Amino acid sequence: MASEGRSQGKVGRVIEEYGLEGFGEELEARWTGERGEQSSLRALADLFNRRVLEAALSEAGVRSLDGEVENRYRLLTDDDVSAGMREQTRRELDRAGVPIEEVESDFVSHQSIYTYLTQHREATHPSSVEPTPEERRQRELDKIGALITRTTVVTEDSFKRLASTEALSTGISDVFVDVQVTCAECGRTSAATTLLEEGGCSCRE
Repeated sequence: MASEGRSQGKVGRVIEEYGLEGFGEELEARWTGERGEQSSLRALADLFNRRVLEAALSEAGVRSLDGEVENRYRLLTDDDVSAGMREQTRRELDRAGVPIEEVESDFVSHQSIYTYLTQHREATHPSSVEPTPEERRQRELDKIGALITRTTVVTEDSFKRLASTEALSTGISDVFVDVQVTCAECGRTSAATTLLEEGGCSCRE
C-alpha cells in the first residue's frame, strides 16, 4: 500500500497516510460530474484539504462541531485572515496536539488534484471530450428553448402589468413565440427548433 501511495503522487500519498479510503473515487466523481453537479479543481483542492484537517483533528482527539473544520481551514488559508489570527489558530491547534506544520505541508493545490485525476486515475473531464453532432444540436436547442420561454414570460408579464394599470384596453389569454428560419438551399421556412431536432431541412434527404 505504501508504494501504491507514492506512485500516485502527493495526493495519493496523503490519502493513504490519513486513511481517506475511497476519497480518490469521490474526487473523480465530483470532477467528472458522475454523481451530479461538477466541482472545479479549486473546490476539490479545498475539499481535500478540509478532509485532511478533519482527519488530523480526529486523530488528535479534537472534537469539532458542525462548521468548525471549515472555519479553522478558512483561518489557516484565507487571504483575508490576518497574520495574527492565522498564527493564533496554529498555536491553538498545536496545543491541542495537532501537528499543524505537518498538516499544512500535506495540503495540496488544484494543480496537484489535476495531476492526480488525469495521470494517476486517468480521468477525463467532460469538457475535454469532443461533443457529437447530436449533442451540439441539443445544446443549441436548449439555448433557443430557454430564450423562447424567457420571451414568452416577459411578454405575458408586460401585458399583465399594462392591463392592471388600465394602460392597455385588452388583456391576453396566451402568448405564442415561434422562431422561423429559411433554408439556404430550397428557400423553405421552418421552425428553428424543428430544424435542430431533425438535423436539417428535409430537402437534403
